[in-house]
Amino acid sequence: MSSSPSSSAQAAREAVAARLKEMRLDAGLTGVELGVRCGWHKAKSSRIENARTPPSDADIRAWTRICGVPEQATDLIAASRTAETMYVEWKRKQRTGLRRLQESYVPLYERTRQFRVYSSDVVPGFLQTVDYATALLAAITEFRGIPDDVSDAVEARMARSQIIREGRRRFAFLIEESVLRYRIGDRETMSSQLEHLLTTMSLPTVSLGIIPFDVDRRIWPMEACYIYDDQLVQAELLTADVSISTPGEVGTYLKAFARLQEEAVYGVKARTLINSAIDALG
Repeated sequence: MSSSPSSSAQAAREAVAARLKEMRLDAGLTGVELGVRCGWHKAKSSRIENARTPPSDADIRAWTRICGVPEQATDLIAASRTAETMYVEWKRKQRTGLRRLQESYVPLYERTRQFRVYSSDVVPGFLQTVDYATALLAAITEFRGIPDDVSDAVEARMARSQIIREGRRRFAFLIEESVLRYRIGDRETMSSQLEHLLTTMSLPTVSLGIIPFDVDRRIWPMEACYIYDDQLVQAELLTADVSISTPGEVGTYLKAFARLQEEAVYGVKARTLINSAIDALG
């Protein structure tokens, strides 16, 4: 995968910054002169041009107006907003709780036909039981110190996950064997979750591959990622949700996913790993 999951976002910010600098140079203005005419501190122009400070909509409108190209403001504002939504910290997305975040993915799910999901730490949301999701979202709520709407968030997650049973889409899930062993919730919760995997992997829309501990790795365990129709990747970091749409970077994720598929086991072998994990629970 890419060296930095946030590189697409940074590249988008730098593209906006470069265009603003180009406008200033075309207008024959120095950064100080631009700042004076815009009514802000002389260092602000430099921070914006070096992509250290994202410009606000008002900043862009002032910049383009002073440079004599106000008609370009709309496109630049759109590009700047896109850049800022590529890398979004969880504390921003979850500040009001988790229910709205669960619901916000529904439009994306509805327009996607091919899902590829990789996880090295937890069972993907599509495949979670109510109790497992409750334990996981409760842990997230406590860790981040956000409003507790876990019950509503779980209900929303369960509702959106019904999409795997509709038959019009295809889901390829890859999980590390560690996902079967990491204890989320109590023994009963984990056992029920593993039993649920045995049930859902038989759905005609679902392919579930498990990468065993003892496989000879050609690609290392990585951050969880969701790939939508070869067009968009969402990588989940501890601190942020990263959206990647640059074709080259999406292609790198697709390459990594394909290699992980080659290392995974399916069918009877996958069921054996799941049953082994169930047995280990006692």
